[in-house]
Amino acid sequence: MPGPDELVGSSGSGGTGGSGGTGGTGGTGGTDRIEIRGIRVLGTHGVLPEEQERAQPFEIDLDLVLDLAAAGHSDDLGDTVDYAAVIGRVVDIIAGPTSYQLLESLAGVIAAAALVDPRVQSVSVTVRKLRPPVPAVIDSVGVRVTRSR
Repeated sequence: MPGPDELVGSSGSGGTGGSGGTGGTGGTGGTDRIEIRGIRVLGTHGVLPEEQERAQPFEIDLDLVLDLAAAGHSDDLGDTVDYAAVIGRVVDIIAGPTSYQLLESLAGVIAAAALVDPRVQSVSVTVRKLRPPVPAVIDSVGVRVTRSR
C-alpha cells in the first residue's frame, strides 16, 4: 500500500466503505458527506506538449454529498458509496489514455464519474497539479468544481 507521499500509477480496489458523515439527517438534507483527500496519481494532462507526453503528479480531493443514515444504522457497505470504487475511477481517469488540456475539464470528468452512483446528490472535486510549468516556485495550481444532480 502506498505511503502518503507516494503516487499511484494504476487502480486497485479494496472494498472499503464510506465514512465521515456529520450524522444522518434521515432524508436528503445534504449534510452528510464522504471525504476523500489526497489521491495522488501520475497523469499526462496540460496545454503544453511535454505535459501530454511526460507524466506529472496530480492530487485530487472529493466531497461526496449523500444520505449516510442507512449505512450508519446498518453498518453495511451496500448502504453507502464504496469509496475504494470511487478512488479507482479517479485513478483510471487521471492515469488513463485520455489527456485533457485544462484542469477544469479533468475535474468535470471526475465529477461525472462520481455522480454515476445515484445516491450521490452532489460532488465537489479539487484537482491540483503539483508541478505546474510556471516560472515561479509554487506548491500547486488547481481548480475546484461542484456538480449536482
